[in-house]
Amino acid sequence: MTTSSLSSMLDAPAPAALGVVGDLARLLGSSFAPRAAGPMEQFEIHRYVPLSLGDIDLSFTNSSLWMVIATGLAILFFTAATRVRSLIPGRLQSVAELTYDFVADMVRGAIGPEGMKFFPFVFTLFVYILLANLLGLTPSIPGLTHTFTTTSHIAVTIGLSMTSILIVIVYGFYKNGLGFLKLFAPSGVPAWLLPLIVLIEFVSFLSRPLSLAIRLFANMLAGHIILKVFAGFIISLLGAGGVVSAIAIFPFLGTVAITLLELLVAFLQAYVFAILTCIYLNDAEHVGHH
Repeated sequence: MTTSSLSSMLDAPAPAALGVVGDLARLLGSSFAPRAAGPMEQFEIHRYVPLSLGDIDLSFTNSSLWMVIATGLAILFFTAATRVRSLIPGRLQSVAELTYDFVADMVRGAIGPEGMKFFPFVFTLFVYILLANLLGLTPSIPGLTHTFTTTSHIAVTIGLSMTSILIVIVYGFYKNGLGFLKLFAPSGVPAWLLPLIVLIEFVSFLSRPLSLAIRLFANMLAGHIILKVFAGFIISLLGAGGVVSAIAIFPFLGTVAITLLELLVAFLQAYVFAILTCIYLNDAEHVGHH
């Protein structure tokens, strides 16, 4: 669409019943449309403090900033929630206790009572991923702040998944020694089939960090792209003015529905990442039961 055609559409008279919508469309069309970012621009990394060590880029970026914000919010929340503990908990304490019980039940259910040694790690993992997902859904304020979803970058999710798998490997060998390798040779398998089963189990084990990382990354990436596309539809339709601007209500309702769905996905992905980590830790804790 050319500038002249857009201007003519903006200058077209709107029906009396849509006068307010038409004025809003003209305002949005002239103020926001030229600066509307594409669906993929929200994932761009921007360096705030350039820093490098040889060929290694250690710059403080917008991704780094939102990681710090997510971590800081978690620390502030649980500090405030547990600062004054009472028999009848307040709102903050109730949320903190519910979160604690939820993750503790997850760990005990997947690993057993002996798995509570891993509770601090799983709890931290769950809370961080949940906060990172939710922070990415908070609206950006043009000119002031642009929210960033750190879990929409596979470099972040692969880091989280590799940390989980490394803990599984280190603890597995620490507790079981070379017996940890029984994980790749389930009991009761016929000898003639054992080489194939070992190969399958080994490939399956190597795919664990990839599956963890890609699942979280893909869900966050896809959801935010869809939200951005629908938001672009709203701006375009409002910018058209006249009767056409009234159609913007449909992508707006779609955006609301997708946002609610993304809130659910934000929790589910944090839960799935944490529960799968528990299942992998259970393999290291109970190799003989594999």
